[in-house]
Amino acid sequence: MQTASQKPSETLEAVVIRFAGDSGDGIQLTGSQFTAASAAVGNDTATFPDFPAEIRAPAGTLAGVSGYQLHFSSQDILTPGDRADVLVVMNPAALASNQRWLKPGGVLIANSDAFVTRNLTMAGYKANPLQDDTLQEYQLFCVDLSRLTGDALNDMGLSAKEIERCKNYFALGLVFWLFERQPDLVTGEIDLKFASKPILREANQRVFRAGWDYGENTDLFRIRYRVPPVADVAPGTYRSVSGNEATALGLIAATTKAGLGLFYGSYPITPASDILHMLAQYKEFGVRTFQAEDEIAAVCAAIGASFGNQLGITATSGPGIALKSEAIGLAVMTELPLVIIDVQRGGPSTGLPTKTEQADLMQALYGRNGECPVVVLAARSPADAFECAYAACRIAITSRVPVMLLSDGSIANGAEPWRVPSVDSLPAIDANLLDSAEKLNGEPLLPYDRQADTLARPWIKLGTPGLEHRLGGIEKWDKTGHISYDADNHHHMVKVRQAKVDAIAKTFPPSEVSGPASGDLLVVTWGSPWGSALTAVRELQAQGKSVAHLQIRWLSPLPTDIGAILANYKRVLVPEINNGQLLRLLRATYAIDCVGYNRIAGQPLTVTELRGAILEALPN
Repeated sequence: MQTASQKPSETLEAVVIRFAGDSGDGIQLTGSQFTAASAAVGNDTATFPDFPAEIRAPAGTLAGVSGYQLHFSSQDILTPGDRADVLVVMNPAALASNQRWLKPGGVLIANSDAFVTRNLTMAGYKANPLQDDTLQEYQLFCVDLSRLTGDALNDMGLSAKEIERCKNYFALGLVFWLFERQPDLVTGEIDLKFASKPILREANQRVFRAGWDYGENTDLFRIRYRVPPVADVAPGTYRSVSGNEATALGLIAATTKAGLGLFYGSYPITPASDILHMLAQYKEFGVRTFQAEDEIAAVCAAIGASFGNQLGITATSGPGIALKSEAIGLAVMTELPLVIIDVQRGGPSTGLPTKTEQADLMQALYGRNGECPVVVLAARSPADAFECAYAACRIAITSRVPVMLLSDGSIANGAEPWRVPSVDSLPAIDANLLDSAEKLNGEPLLPYDRQADTLARPWIKLGTPGLEHRLGGIEKWDKTGHISYDADNHHHMVKVRQAKVDAIAKTFPPSEVSGPASGDLLVVTWGSPWGSALTAVRELQAQGKSVAHLQIRWLSPLPTDIGAILANYKRVLVPEINNGQLLRLLRATYAIDCVGYNRIAGQPLTVTELRGAILEALPN
């Protein structure tokens, strides 16, 4: 295989590439391996895998199209990009559903072998778009991917189906050549992935080499592109992580730091299931995973683990949170540490199970019976999910309170570089398990005595003599934990449980505003719109606009300085992938007339649309 080329090369600052095809075409594998290669050469990367909702949609249909978008750059980037510079499509359905994501003038590489009458009809085309003028605004390159793959494998005795499934590696080899990626960045991965199937290993190696050679030797492609590595990178060890992977690693780091076992009770649900898969690989760190028969059993088992002095953790999506709500109330009443992860998806009901949404905020804050406060925080990006998972565990352990971590589909499945922290740099977590019935001054200790600053009750080591106590969902008498129906006591305990959550706000660092401390407009986001909003704000700041950005990580309790920050701007804009849930919370809490930008389409908010929304919201 040639690794050097005589063809000219153009240097670009950043590129967005999107792969699309049937869910059986290996699109996610192709995208993830090109992402890994881009990270290996020092580019900053951000990805957006776009899965079909139907598991077994018929091949060639719009419902079965899988997509993978990658933004790689020589500069720091915060989003997977708005529209693609390069689109690679495996069939007509992939073109029909993804053409809107390709920029005018962009490169379109199409598997021309798949553009046959049957596939065209299923995709809704009356004529072949590769042969008329409907694609004239793009740089169209028709490549016989299926035929060329077969030519590379014609002597291996593989079935037609096996050969067809290798064509994604031809596309990967071609794109590797197009962007000057060295082949050894993927050939080793092929060896590992197919180590137990030598014939498939050889087949994919051949096809990948054929794709590379095709780019070099054909006259179809006359230029290559180079994206230099990021120049200023903080020293350290980096790896690419998805949001679900980072969440799992944050949970393990926190429980290890606290000296506790990690019990993970879960029921599989998209898009949270990968957390279970990840945690199941780390038994040597005291991780125990339990796939329960349903969502209720999963959370109840996690609560039982916390009673037994491990940290109980459970994860799900919005429908599962609805089922877990009664048990979450039990954790609030018993004041046991519990971490609940909600990887949000499109709803209601089954809704859009593989698409992203931010519509569970009100459910997280209020979706339980009675006055039932929990701590709520939200990750802003895949790498940030590590810090948020670590913080969620720390608060749950030290304040003896359920903590709900909100992620979403785009964070969970997306990936970006993550600087691996040193163990010493992580904040300390003191579980402070009590194994004595006496305080330091010799006074008897009661199971619902409270620390003065946090109002946290003791977490008693199971079986400690003299600290046997009732644990259940019925209201407790203050201090003793005995069952109580007293009206004044109930009022007092409701206030105490809320005050315990409110007191956590005192531990938050000052909120950071990107931009002027006062001015015309403040853009406020939570969760995944962070990257697009901050990018749009920075672009407009460079044009002299009086605009700033604030990301809110802690949603319950809200940081104590939020009200003062909001009051410093003439207007406040709140972009969300919902109908305005944070907007209503800010209005109700601070009596400030915020305005919202809301689009609920199962897709992340883009820089382009937010830039337009900011310009429209600016005074004058």
